[in-house]
Amino acid sequence: MPCEERHLDGDQLLKVLNALGNPHRIRIVAALAEGRNYVSALARQIGMGRPLLHMHLQRLEAAGLVVGSLELSEDGKAMRFYELAPFRYELTPETVSRAAPTLTEGEKGDGSGRPGEGKGAEQPAGNRDRDKHRTAKPGRTGRTQEERAS
Repeated sequence: MPCEERHLDGDQLLKVLNALGNPHRIRIVAALAEGRNYVSALARQIGMGRPLLHMHLQRLEAAGLVVGSLELSEDGKAMRFYELAPFRYELTPETVSRAAPTLTEGEKGDGSGRPGEGKGAEQPAGNRDRDKHRTAKPGRTGRTQEERAS
């Protein structure tokens, strides 16, 4: 099926790359390249449980790579079908350069675009306070950890 190349902003590019950055999702895309399929048959085809398959399909759908539709079979049973959305991306230095200025910065500023993840993610204040409380709590000997360490 013919399709136009899409120009993505930074966040959309990350979403597509993240969606395709998983071997299970690559296998799902490859299976759907053979044609549309319903969830149960697709799960059997790629050897994956339906709950895990649903999670991967949701990621692919959010990235605009697959499209799902609910249909009724002849016996009235609801079946969820998925098919590939027409897409074509060219990943070049120019593509990345064009997308980079449009990235939204994550809350941590580590460049991941996701709050609270990645290297250097600060521990939540609640955990710091809890851990501080633990170190000051007397042990069986009646001395705190700090006192035992000295």
